[in-house]
Amino acid sequence: MNGKKIHLPITVYQAIQRRLEFVFNEFDNVYVSFSGGKDSGLLLNLCIQYLREHQPGRTIGVFHQDFEAQYTHTTEYVTRTLNGDADVIRPFWSCMPMAVNLATSMHQRHWVPWEPDLQAIWVRPMPEYPSVLNLGNHQFDFYQRNMLQEEFYKAFSPWYHRAVGNGQHRTCCLVGIRTAESLNRWRAISQDKGTYLRIPWTTKLETNVYAGYPLYDWSVEDVWTANAHFGFDYNRVYDLFHYAGLSPHEMRVASPFGDWANNGSLALYRAIEPHIWGRLIGRVNGANFTSIYGATHAAGYKSIKLPKGHTWKSYVDFLLSTLPEETRANYQQKFATSINWWLNDGGVLSAETIAELNGMGVKIELKGKSNYKTDKIKVTFAEYPDDVDVKDFASVPSYKRMAICILKNDHLCKYMGFTLTKIENAKRKAALEKYKNL
Repeated sequence: MNGKKIHLPITVYQAIQRRLEFVFNEFDNVYVSFSGGKDSGLLLNLCIQYLREHQPGRTIGVFHQDFEAQYTHTTEYVTRTLNGDADVIRPFWSCMPMAVNLATSMHQRHWVPWEPDLQAIWVRPMPEYPSVLNLGNHQFDFYQRNMLQEEFYKAFSPWYHRAVGNGQHRTCCLVGIRTAESLNRWRAISQDKGTYLRIPWTTKLETNVYAGYPLYDWSVEDVWTANAHFGFDYNRVYDLFHYAGLSPHEMRVASPFGDWANNGSLALYRAIEPHIWGRLIGRVNGANFTSIYGATHAAGYKSIKLPKGHTWKSYVDFLLSTLPEETRANYQQKFATSINWWLNDGGVLSAETIAELNGMGVKIELKGKSNYKTDKIKVTFAEYPDDVDVKDFASVPSYKRMAICILKNDHLCKYMGFTLTKIENAKRKAALEKYKNL
């Protein structure tokens, strides 16, 4: 992908039918990563519809990674789906303890769902569905105690290829990612990591194992139109989101303790699931504070105010000084990487943003076209900005963005555009070593 939209003379439904035909003809083993949200739910329904109409008798794998703390409606929807389409589905409902990113605490980077030693304070009981895989009955030869969520998810596809496909032919994991949802999701699809037969919405994971994103160009309006048109089942928590006043673009079915907790999603649990609210705030440090202040200045959301007597740089230094040593070191390493990158290597900015910076007198140097597949221009800064008042604030480096990361407990610094790097992989291995004996 080159970052430009190409409009085809067909509907998104016609496009995905062609993509599903391609997937089921090219791959012997196919499964859907099913979170219980609107996108993965629609993708699974479309796959089931396609198989029943075009390849009756064929089945599809369904991988549901259960994080213990989730809406009751999500569990009910997952159960309905796996029961209602049992003739087409081969389910893998995973309730394995693993270290999951935590955005509600400055002191902890991870929490562990289904941790056996903490069963007394689990948010909900272990589901009783027959295909549930847990510590007592799983067959995951790659599993290590409390491994990181990302590592588990990454290892599942090769395991599925070996266990279900006997390591033969080709395997495809279908993921309900839409590029309109976020920049990080666009990056997940557009980065050049190797594809299958140069199909841009596929990514090579390892030999004969690929991920596919056939829903990538759908809008949220397309999703709900398809559900209504075909009468597909969906997670009824979205109805409650609607009654709570959320727009379709604001609705997320995600872990209450993850990145979306700071955007107010955690507070919704108090209104929608009051019977489990007490268990949520007793399960993870900082949950109650985040539910109250997650969408305010206190958590670094939107128009955060700079304390008197501080620059953003000095405020970042102050915030770092309040953190535990391990957490502080994590941020310092990422901040140093950002500073070095923008001062020496250079990042990419749009022509509009560059014009704004020039108008403000910010000293930058244009480095020409980037190696990335983008029309944006490579830029370095003479000095790292304290703050910049530009329209595309999230694309320009600043100490203010660092402060927001700290206040949002964004340990991975996704707000600053970080994705998993070699440095982060080293961090993950260190965390794995730390958690494995718990």
